[in-house]
Amino acid sequence: MTTLYERRLKLLQRPEHHKLFSGIRHGIEREGLRVSPDARLAQTSHPEALGRTLTHPYITTDYSEALLEFITPVHNRIDDTLDFLNELHIFTSKVMDSELLWAGSMPSILEGEARIPIARYGHSNPGIMKSVYREGLAHRYGKAMQTIAGLHYNFSLPAEFWHLLGREESGNGSEQAFQSGFYLGLIRNFRRYSWLLMYLFGASPAVSKSFFAESKEAHSLQSLDEDSFFLPYATSLRMSDMGYTNNAQSSLNICYNTVEEYVASLSEAIRTPYPPYEEIGVKQGDKYLQLNANLLQIENEYYSNIRPKRIARRGEKPLTALGSRGIEYIEVRCLDINPFEPLGISSADAHFLDVFLVYSGLKDSPATTTDQECRRTTENFRKTVEEGRRPGLMLESEHGEMSLQSWGLALLEEMLPVAQMLDKANETSGFTDSIRQQQDKLNNVNLTPSAKLMDALQKDSQSYTDAILNLSRLHQAHFMNNEISQERQKYFELLAEESVENQRQLEAADILNFDEFLKQYHESD
Repeated sequence: MTTLYERRLKLLQRPEHHKLFSGIRHGIEREGLRVSPDARLAQTSHPEALGRTLTHPYITTDYSEALLEFITPVHNRIDDTLDFLNELHIFTSKVMDSELLWAGSMPSILEGEARIPIARYGHSNPGIMKSVYREGLAHRYGKAMQTIAGLHYNFSLPAEFWHLLGREESGNGSEQAFQSGFYLGLIRNFRRYSWLLMYLFGASPAVSKSFFAESKEAHSLQSLDEDSFFLPYATSLRMSDMGYTNNAQSSLNICYNTVEEYVASLSEAIRTPYPPYEEIGVKQGDKYLQLNANLLQIENEYYSNIRPKRIARRGEKPLTALGSRGIEYIEVRCLDINPFEPLGISSADAHFLDVFLVYSGLKDSPATTTDQECRRTTENFRKTVEEGRRPGLMLESEHGEMSLQSWGLALLEEMLPVAQMLDKANETSGFTDSIRQQQDKLNNVNLTPSAKLMDALQKDSQSYTDAILNLSRLHQAHFMNNEISQERQKYFELLAEESVENQRQLEAADILNFDEFLKQYHESD
């Protein structure tokens, strides 16, 4: 009996459909801290030449004023996405004076919470709301956690894909409902197999001790030298309990079986008061401490490895957009910055992500109905981030225990037909080449980014800070030695000027005080 995966492959491999996967749409969001030449978090304002972070389409900030975020527009070809990201880096590097873009996910030297500036977005109500949200994150989780940087990979399949597969599998049913159902199946499988991405791309096995300078939380890290903590077999401390998988959200039970359940479960968390946050208070005098005292201030506070997304209309909440019009694309959020790559990601990494995501979507994905499966998925992920390089590490598959290496190689073998389809559609060998690279990492753990970083720390007797600082300098030199076209330079300069004017107009258009603005926001659908 053929599986759903085999039937879908057979349909998509027909000659008349071979160009279909040339229409995949990609976008990348790359975060990176601005740091001083001696690796301390920058205390300066966002560079004036980059415009305003509230209104610039491609260059903004995340939590901190020092945490840059580059956002590419959507492209069909992966290398076009990376080319645009490269141009953003070159343009930005040339206006940063002596500052550097930090090459690692775990932060540079932190000098206490008072020296971690929250991002500033001006005086408009939307700008104030962004800053208050970040103030809330500081009170809830501490500022240090918010300096961790990552890379988000946005992915969507072309309209032709939905026409073909939707017609084949749902007949006259709603194409949008089929699309949302397919993406949710992709997300469920992604969560089942995302441990593999942590092994292959995890790049944060160590951290500066300054990260814990003001923390009261206990941790299990070992001391490497005067500067650095590490775990011997870790792949990604960023995705461990000390990073963005935090205990405060452990009570949330977010469901990925239907769009309705997903929206309802997140909406419930945004409405549910949480006593420890109520103790903080929402306001102290005229100063807001957080947007509300509920489990989540807004949906973005839910730290998931992958999110279903829909572009919201002006004034519309993201969850409202998702509930009314379904899933438009997905956002992968568990990727570390690869410190050995100037852009934080390589072309081969991105090609493999496409293979992994298409495979996760095509493969049969039963609804998650048991606590046992949720625990198994969570535990496989935890084991891999904390000890993924441990020789002979065993994980729990649906069929029983398997070694990480043998399960990973079996998954890659199953993905090969997808890579071949993508190669054919895009007239390249990049997708099958990316599978070979990942096979090499499973056969030789020393090729993984986490192992390469630990090798640099231990064999070269470098601290975490020194190793990442050296890579940051190397990447800065790379960007400074490259040029963008005069046309692109003028385009970025114009965008910066427009962002200043757009923010000015936003601030001038405010007719409500912030109290009333926030009240209306909370009451809106």
